[in-house]
Amino acid sequence: MDKMTSGWINGFVGMVIFSGSLPATRVAVADFDPVFLTVARATIAALLGLAMLLAFREKRPAKADLMSLLVVALGVVVGFPLLTALALRHVTSAHSIVFIGLLPLSTAIFGVLRGGERPRPVFWVFSCLGSLCVVGFAVYQGGSASLTGDLLMFAAIIVCGLGYAEGARLSRRLGGWQVISWALVVSLPLMLPLTLYIMPHDWNAIGQGAWLGLAYVSLFSMLIGFIFWYRGLAQGGIAAVGQLQLLQPFFGLVLAATLLHETVGWSMILVTMAVILCVAGAKHFAR
Repeated sequence: MDKMTSGWINGFVGMVIFSGSLPATRVAVADFDPVFLTVARATIAALLGLAMLLAFREKRPAKADLMSLLVVALGVVVGFPLLTALALRHVTSAHSIVFIGLLPLSTAIFGVLRGGERPRPVFWVFSCLGSLCVVGFAVYQGGSASLTGDLLMFAAIIVCGLGYAEGARLSRRLGGWQVISWALVVSLPLMLPLTLYIMPHDWNAIGQGAWLGLAYVSLFSMLIGFIFWYRGLAQGGIAAVGQLQLLQPFFGLVLAATLLHETVGWSMILVTMAVILCVAGAKHFAR
């Protein structure tokens, strides 16, 4: 199997895993405080990542890599989980999933800035059209949606794109699972004390659904998904493989409708299809 094909396969697996993140977060914040959910998921994943690093006797990253690992931690360990958890207190997971259509553009931009990639000009035309579809949808939903929730989702997409690109750049040297594990370990001295400090006082008030949501975002969204995703981006290219995120809204909307019984209107489906068509065109001109 060639490197490019392997990259697409790994990227696809990571994308499927990430598709359940927002529905799982939506379930978890019903009983957990968003800040506690953010630090708890990071702590659980960091302890698992540390165990893996010790078990395989991985070398410590070079001093020159520490700043990049900090950027990854701020983007995907703290920033995206916290901002989406806060947003999901104002909007449904089905509504927030549409914003994932912006992630390919965000990832590609930071792939150029941080990864040194140079997609062709037509790539940006398609990417920007997809972004305009998402922004137009947010404006159209203005009466029934939350401006606060939308702004939080936009901020989450920006920091996530940065974390994806920076992590993919590091993965070329350190490896996919090593990057996310070290980024989690870097955040552990802050995340662990915060988890202990703000943990719920009444554990009996936490429902089974919230526990399952916490388990999913801790194990899959925060660790396992990144092992495949970073490897895929490093092998197949940040801008190119990053376009697989165009499929994520479809998977996410199906989960939101089937598991959470949320209403998925035709406007959501149409804008998601429009975004997918635009980013599919961008994929064709990614290199």
